[in-house]
Amino acid sequence: MNVNTLLELDRAWLAFFNGSHSLFVDSLALTLTSGFTWIPLYLALIYVIIRNNETMPQIALAIGCGLFCVLVASISVELLIKPLVARFRPTNDPALKYTIDTVRGLRGGQYGFFSAHAANTFSLAVFVSLLMRSRALGVGLVLWSAANCWTRLYLGLHYPTDILCGLIWGLLIALGAYRIYLHFSSRWGTYRPTSTVQCTSSGYALEDIRNLLVVLSTLLCTIIIYSLITI
Repeated sequence: MNVNTLLELDRAWLAFFNGSHSLFVDSLALTLTSGFTWIPLYLALIYVIIRNNETMPQIALAIGCGLFCVLVASISVELLIKPLVARFRPTNDPALKYTIDTVRGLRGGQYGFFSAHAANTFSLAVFVSLLMRSRALGVGLVLWSAANCWTRLYLGLHYPTDILCGLIWGLLIALGAYRIYLHFSSRWGTYRPTSTVQCTSSGYALEDIRNLLVVLSTLLCTIIIYSLITI
């Protein structure tokens, strides 16, 4: 497969996902893609980490590695990779932008390779899944990341390959962050694998995991209702 064929496939898949004739879906995509929408989820994650760790080193290490995922993914993409590769977003590509469905004039920054949304949401989802060792929470967070990725295609802000590369980069960052977490947990004596009927294998209370899923579900329901009333 040559480069031209790959680019044509990229555009074809983008056309499949991009835009609709639904004002509700437009509003839904805009709300889902906003980082401010997910602040309650981030606060809930911090609360669960604090609640399930006994010392400040434990708490600081877990929260610090989570922040590491988000910051490294975002900064490396925005300040290094996008300017270096300099691939136009679909909404800003002179050869394509007038064929892209946009929502409320949103076109984003000039360059789009690769997606910081995909990288930072997926890195956080993978790291938290490894940290808390809950399959249900892992599935929920991966779907949360996937929803964010979908919005970037729907809004025409990224090509599918931007999303794919962002996911791969996010995965690598998450695995690196988890290695850092395990290394310092071992050195500081803060790693405490404990598995009971009330806890996951890494010692996080199942009740708190369920509460996180409730927060995520409640947020999604709220977003849907908000999108309906703001059409």
